[in-house]
Amino acid sequence: MAKISKNIKAAQAKDDATKFYELEEAIKLAAETAYAKFDSTLDLAFNLNLDVRQADQQLRGAVSLPHGTGKSVKVLAATEDAEQQKLAKEAGAEFVVGAAELNEILTAGKFDFDIIITDPKMMPTLGRHGKTLGPKGLMPNPKTGTVTPMVGKAVADVKKGKANYRTDKNGIVHTVIGKKSMDIKALVENATVVVDTIKKLKPSAVKGTYIQNLTVSATMGPSVKIKL
Repeated sequence: MAKISKNIKAAQAKDDATKFYELEEAIKLAAETAYAKFDSTLDLAFNLNLDVRQADQQLRGAVSLPHGTGKSVKVLAATEDAEQQKLAKEAGAEFVVGAAELNEILTAGKFDFDIIITDPKMMPTLGRHGKTLGPKGLMPNPKTGTVTPMVGKAVADVKKGKANYRTDKNGIVHTVIGKKSMDIKALVENATVVVDTIKKLKPSAVKGTYIQNLTVSATMGPSVKIKL
């Protein structure tokens, strides 16, 4: 039988697993019970009443968080448009490249970045490296705003703080709302934006309760149930 550490026992003692908490109280408790030595990420998990076998019930996209994610993101911006390259640099992209440089970087396997933002014209180049980029979660997608003619604006949005969401095969969506060290009110405002976004995306075909369960948890810490 696995031994339960003192940190886990202490965290479990604070969180009543049978109780549903108001949003702010839940986030505060999730932050307090995080026992990692590093600055944990806080994550919302939605259990949705979706049949993800149906194309119109697969949710995927990104939402801008008013207070950011608390994480520094390295961006590679790929476009041949000189004006968009200029805007991407001004927005803080660490790497701004054209097609030839992009192909060289990907061929060499130099993945010193967290996200690729590209204009549609660059997708054929990226497509050739799909088998490498896909498993790493680096392939750009129009639904998450990473394939767009407005590369400069997309870089600015990502730098401010954007959270991606996507349903898994069980209809569950995990979304980042920030870091444990952030102000609780900022985390609550971020979470509220995410919850409102998911609510608005309810497919018309869904009958009955849409959000069946909602929890918040830290990278290393118990899940705290949120009252819907």
